[in-house]
Amino acid sequence: MVIGDVRTRILDAAEELFAGRGYEATTTAVIAKFAKVPKRLIAQYFPQKIDMLVALVNERAVIEEGREVEAVPGDLAGTLARLARALPLRASPSMRRILFREADTHGSVKERLTRLNGELVRRARFALELAMPGARGDAARLEVAAAMFAAALLYQENLCQLTGHQIDPDAVAELIAHSLV
Repeated sequence: MVIGDVRTRILDAAEELFAGRGYEATTTAVIAKFAKVPKRLIAQYFPQKIDMLVALVNERAVIEEGREVEAVPGDLAGTLARLARALPLRASPSMRRILFREADTHGSVKERLTRLNGELVRRARFALELAMPGARGDAARLEVAAAMFAAALLYQENLCQLTGHQIDPDAVAELIAHSLV
C-alpha cells in the first residue's frame, strides 16, 4: 500500500463523512472503517481529528492562481458566465457543504471560507470592471454585484442539497448584468 494512497483514502472518507454527518458526529473509528484502514493509521497521519478537517480545508478548498478573466467590454452577462464556467474555485460539492457547515464552530474553516469568498468577489469585480469600461462612480454597485455573484457560486451546492434546486450561473450572470445597466 502506497503511503500517499492511505492518506488520500483517509481524507476522502473524512470529506464524505464530514459533509454528510458533520464533523462532530463523525468519529475517527467511522472514518477508519470507511477508508478501510486501521484506526491507529489515522492517528499516524492525523494525531487529532481536527487535523483532518484542517487538511481538507487547506488542500481541497482553494482558488487556483493564474487564471485570466475572459472579459468582453459591453458584455457583462457573458463575462460573468465565462467566469462562472472557468471558476478558479477548486472545492467539491461536499467540501463546500463542509465549509458552510463548520465555519461557525471552527476558526480555520471560517477563515478559509472568508478568503475564498473575498477572492471570488475580487475576481468578479475585476471582470465587471473590464466589461464595463468607464464605469466611474459605480464602484459600490460593482462591489455589491460581485459579492452577489460570488455568494451564488459558493452557496449553490448547499442550496441544491437543501432544496434540490440548481442555480443556473448563466441566469445569475444575466440578472446581475441587467441590474448594472
